[in-house]
Amino acid sequence: MSTHTFILNGKRVTVDVDDNLRLLWVLRDVLDVTGPKYGCGINVCKACTSHFNGKAFNPCSVKVKDVGPEDEITTIEGLPDTVGKDLHPMQEAWLEYDVAQCGYCQPGQIMAAVAKVRQAQAAGHEISDSDLDEIRNICRCGTYNRIREAIKAGAAHM
Repeated sequence: MSTHTFILNGKRVTVDVDDNLRLLWVLRDVLDVTGPKYGCGINVCKACTSHFNGKAFNPCSVKVKDVGPEDEITTIEGLPDTVGKDLHPMQEAWLEYDVAQCGYCQPGQIMAAVAKVRQAQAAGHEISDSDLDEIRNICRCGTYNRIREAIKAGAAHM
């Protein structure tokens, strides 16, 4: 066991766990942050997508020893705080477009969408269909058309 400190949803946290424990299990089992979902556990389905220093990543593929004390992890629970509202504009768009069916992958979908929109904005353009094609999160319910519509709507308010 080793002590690991990082910033989670704006607050500094410290855990005492094995160095090789994947961050997803630290979040879910040690810190009770259950927004990032366990899907495949091998960085394929991306149900656990969260943000690592503002960029999309999959905590199922990162060992806790690879997260430093100044690294910021943001999960769906902390996303609204990044805009100082009860819901992030992308979450509002998700509701407006009635995206979710079973809902299991939705936190990861939203986190991937926010990161992709920020990436497009940083590159100086609006989110495009080719940007959306790069999102690889899997939705077993097949709500991809509504996901794409909601991302475009949410991006307009980011």
